[in-house]
Amino acid sequence: MLNCRPEAIESIFILYRITGEIELRNIAWKMFQTIDKATRTDIAHAAIVDVRETPLKKADRMESFWLAETLKYFYLIFSEWDVVNLDEWAL
Repeated sequence: MLNCRPEAIESIFILYRITGEIELRNIAWKMFQTIDKATRTDIAHAAIVDVRETPLKKADRMESFWLAETLKYFYLIFSEWDVVNLDEWAL
């Protein structure tokens, strides 16, 4: 599974916060490892040209949403629940 769009991990994060199911954290960790392995370069994380093609071809750029959104949700899913109270804040 490789979906580099932030909506994938955002959905897992929201489900985790609603249900508290630990298995969702395990899924998130597997997602992170897969994305990291597929996109890592010597200096950053590259965008993937077309996720439907194998082997995956890395683009010569990094998506801004990787830092702004994707990593935010990975951080939050592994943080304590009181880091961001979803009843007080809209992400």
